[in-house]
Amino acid sequence: MQDIFKKWLALLGDDPERKGLLDTPKRAAEAWRFLTRGYQQNPTTLLESALFDVEANHMVIVRDIEIYSLCEHHLLPFFGVCHIGYIPRGRIVGVSKLARLADLFARRLQVQERLTDQIARALMDTLQPEGVGVIVEAQHLCMMMRGVEKQHSRMVTSAMLGSFHDSVATRTEFLHLSRRGGGDQP
Repeated sequence: MQDIFKKWLALLGDDPERKGLLDTPKRAAEAWRFLTRGYQQNPTTLLESALFDVEANHMVIVRDIEIYSLCEHHLLPFFGVCHIGYIPRGRIVGVSKLARLADLFARRLQVQERLTDQIARALMDTLQPEGVGVIVEAQHLCMMMRGVEKQHSRMVTSAMLGSFHDSVATRTEFLHLSRRGGGDQP
């Protein structure tokens, strides 16, 4: 990977041998391994490491999980927040695993639509809850730094499975509670 970055620097028109760029190929390779570490992780293994039998049937939501990903079309970052909710059916998952699950899929080359769906489906398949809802709100540097250059645009995607898809009341509750500020706050 370091050789590729060295060639890339030269193709950009810079001198990879100049003092400021000598260690850049090594640093860039390390950064890309970190930014794409989700390929080395298994979502089922992650979730199964913290499953607990609990008789609970109320909605569980983790809101404002920060995500950082890379657009597969331009290799530019997109970033924002993810809201995950589910209604257990005899099993819950450790709360930090929801954030780690979002990270696992975000740390791959992505499109936001697939990222949202992957998070929801992994949770649904492994936990088998009554339903799952996932909302991702993100800003895309491929739209902000290039192309249309719209600085304040945000993309919002959602995946609703099980009761979150089938029940208007369940979906409405999730959408209400996952809003910024949620519940009673403005």
